[in-house]
Amino acid sequence: MAPGRIFSFRRMWAVVVKEFVQMRRDRVTFGMMIGIPLMQLILFGYAINSDPKHLPTAVLSADNSALARTLSTALQTSGYFRLVKTVGSEAEAEQLLATGKVQFVLNIPADFFRRAVRGERPSLLLEADATDPAAVGNALTAMRSLVQTAMARDLAGSLSYLAAGPPSLDLVLHSKYNPEGITQYNVVPGLMGVVLTMTLVIITALAVTRERERGTMENLLTTPVRPLEVMLGKLTPYIMVGYLQMGLIVLAARFIFQVPLAGSLTLLFAVSLIFIAANLAMGINFSTIAQNQLQAVQMSFFFFLPSILLSGFMFPFRGMPSWAQAIGSVLPLTHYLRLVRGILLKGNGIAEAAQHLWPIALFTVAVLTIALKRYRQTLD
Repeated sequence: MAPGRIFSFRRMWAVVVKEFVQMRRDRVTFGMMIGIPLMQLILFGYAINSDPKHLPTAVLSADNSALARTLSTALQTSGYFRLVKTVGSEAEAEQLLATGKVQFVLNIPADFFRRAVRGERPSLLLEADATDPAAVGNALTAMRSLVQTAMARDLAGSLSYLAAGPPSLDLVLHSKYNPEGITQYNVVPGLMGVVLTMTLVIITALAVTRERERGTMENLLTTPVRPLEVMLGKLTPYIMVGYLQMGLIVLAARFIFQVPLAGSLTLLFAVSLIFIAANLAMGINFSTIAQNQLQAVQMSFFFFLPSILLSGFMFPFRGMPSWAQAIGSVLPLTHYLRLVRGILLKGNGIAEAAQHLWPIALFTVAVLTIALKRYRQTLD
């Protein structure tokens, strides 16, 4: 008995070899152990930027003076603004902000230069889409020094006395949709998409994988139920779970965090069905690949991690490099966050929501097609 109790490196090494053999056989788990740290390293090292620049900006100018043109040029040279459009009306500018196509609108009033020379201190209005306060904070701060530099350049020669005195204009910064910069107004609506993505993908992947592990999937092969009918039957209960989660978040947003619900909740719940279907379809896909429930969770996390980091939930979307924005634009959570914040904070209707809805619908159709094909192969 005594020799058996003595520690043996030989026996320990046999266990180590056994674990490596199991690791080699479980290639999905091994890939996740390598892939997830690499993904985090790349995303946090290269894609995440809390100081976004080159933000899309539109100019609404009723003044064609040299000073107005200087201000428009100064926007682009500052690094924080990127002039993408010159609009001709307040309605067009409002539409661009509501749909998220621009982050800022610079409004230069009529007779701006002439009133500045007369010392009447005309107002220069910069409107910002402040649904994400972190995305516009530094740009709004930079705008003040930018205007001062532009004014000093043009108010030279006989007008130099205006640059030496008090400011010749009033810079008005208007943060629309979230004027006080309250973080909860941005985070709480976004949590709706994050919670749905995290729970529905994992739960669906586990539900199907669990049946295969228990052997109950074979029972379906003896029934006349078709693959599409099986999928819809399994997904329907989780659609109801998704709506239950949405209802809880909406109630918390309104009565706990006092988030203004400017838009239609009926529209929000209606368009969310497509997003819920997209996440459930991803869960079905993962379940056809995973051999066990652990792998299903790992795959779900591999999808959830880039979704939360590249969607604009945690970090400003426009602060990421172009390659990261391209990846983020494929993910349904990116468009759903814009859709939810647009409805709840901006009061958007179906016309404004449509541009964010069709990418989710396209993703859902593609993933559902793949899921149905793979599920049929799994049954065969």
